[in-house]
Amino acid sequence: MTSVETTSAPVSFDGQTLTIDAVRRIAEEGAHADVAPESVAKTLRSRAMLEDLAKQNVPIYGVTTGYGEMIYMQVDKSKEIELQTNLVRSHSSGVGPLFAEDEARAIVAARLNTLAKGHSAVRPEILERLALYLNLGIIPAIPEIGSLGASGDLVPLSHIASTLIGEGYVLRDGRPVKTATVLAEHGIEPLQLRFKEGLALINGTSAMTGLGSLVVERALAQTRQAELVSALLNDVLRGSASPFGSEGHDVARPHRGQIDSAANMRALLAGSNLIADHAELRRQVQDVKEEGQEVQRTETYLQKAYTLRAVPQILGAVRDTLYHAQDKLEIELNSANDNPLFFEGKEIFHGANFHGQPIAFVLDFVTIALTQLGVLAERQLNRLLNRHLSYGLPEFLVASNPGLNCGFAGAQYPATALVAENRTIGPASTQSVPSNGDNQDVVSMGLIAGRNARRVLGNNNRILAVEFLAAAQAVDVSRRYEDLSPASKATYDAVRSLVPALGVDRYMADDIELVAAALSRGEFLTALAKYTDVELR
Repeated sequence: MTSVETTSAPVSFDGQTLTIDAVRRIAEEGAHADVAPESVAKTLRSRAMLEDLAKQNVPIYGVTTGYGEMIYMQVDKSKEIELQTNLVRSHSSGVGPLFAEDEARAIVAARLNTLAKGHSAVRPEILERLALYLNLGIIPAIPEIGSLGASGDLVPLSHIASTLIGEGYVLRDGRPVKTATVLAEHGIEPLQLRFKEGLALINGTSAMTGLGSLVVERALAQTRQAELVSALLNDVLRGSASPFGSEGHDVARPHRGQIDSAANMRALLAGSNLIADHAELRRQVQDVKEEGQEVQRTETYLQKAYTLRAVPQILGAVRDTLYHAQDKLEIELNSANDNPLFFEGKEIFHGANFHGQPIAFVLDFVTIALTQLGVLAERQLNRLLNRHLSYGLPEFLVASNPGLNCGFAGAQYPATALVAENRTIGPASTQSVPSNGDNQDVVSMGLIAGRNARRVLGNNNRILAVEFLAAAQAVDVSRRYEDLSPASKATYDAVRSLVPALGVDRYMADDIELVAAALSRGEFLTALAKYTDVELR
């Protein structure tokens, strides 16, 4: 747990301009974090307002009152530190597995930016300590289970706050160790939480928003990789260029996601000797037509199945969902979402900005969209493996001796099972269960929605892994490599750099997991950029 070395550009936390890509760079690349000077100035002004009122024992929720249902209890200002500390300790009650290190860093980054907005009235020391944690690689150990997403992500954020006071655990090599030990190693003194600071640290949506930011960034990469394999599928199965023409998307049905997906498919298939345009397909039909025959069978399909030609409509809709989620997440990342809030010259704002409903809805929407991405991938896989649908490829892509060898027959099963599993992961945002003495009587379950979306994302990597392997095998058994587009060749070569062609049956699980791991790291996109000049949207 030492200072994070990185070549990524630094991220300035100002409460206004944080993007999900910046969250990703903080989380994955260890980008340096700093607090913008204007945020420090705004924080000092709101802090002065709070302290002036608190010293007068003015009733302020969570400052001179109890919490939640116990708001009717007045607490003297002399109990300032004890009130904030007890809140953090009592709510450090999460259970279950811990968030991964990159996820925990994303959550810390989201909370830091919310406080940097300047309306939460914390001291600058709180902002500086969170930034220091990110820069030194001190990562709070945050259990995944316990948030209702209503009065914010109270429980997981408490596990961050507990480390600021020297309690709880931080992660070292993925394992929890006592915070006090690590702080002592760095010569860092634990903080004492003053008026409202415990409440400000835990009362907000930063767990669902931080996790959601990573999920959406990774889902956009997964969508591009789904387009990669869809292009290879169209290439090896000799699809048509017509479904991807710009007029049908840019002019006829201009959804942004559909336009972007179609543009990617055109770029990925450029230079292919296997893809035919519609005029060529029409000529093929006309060439075999016999005079006087009213009905005649041909071997030419003017239109292929939806799994081939509806890629822009399906993956484009996934993209639009992710674009919408990105917009909502970036609004939330740059929002003051605790309670109460302080504005110069205004009455204290006692409200409910901590409620996670906007983020819960969009993360459920992401889960739905990613589920359909998995459906498309599995149906594309099925088309490759079914000899009645694959336009002449051998059953299950068996290279030799079908019957003696099973080819990809067994590998299809986990892909199909994962589609079914994804479909069991229902919306979390409608699962409100009242809590806190019915003070929190309608809750969002937003963090559960984020964990659901993450689960489907992971399942999809394995579905796609089987499809990438099968698509590469289809190239091998069809002997069509030389006629592929440059992008399809790069995709094929990337698969083959990891896994050899399937000659006779072998143990398949390791192959699938190896490719799934490569997909999770975006390696096929890296290979495309390295070996072609194709730039995906």
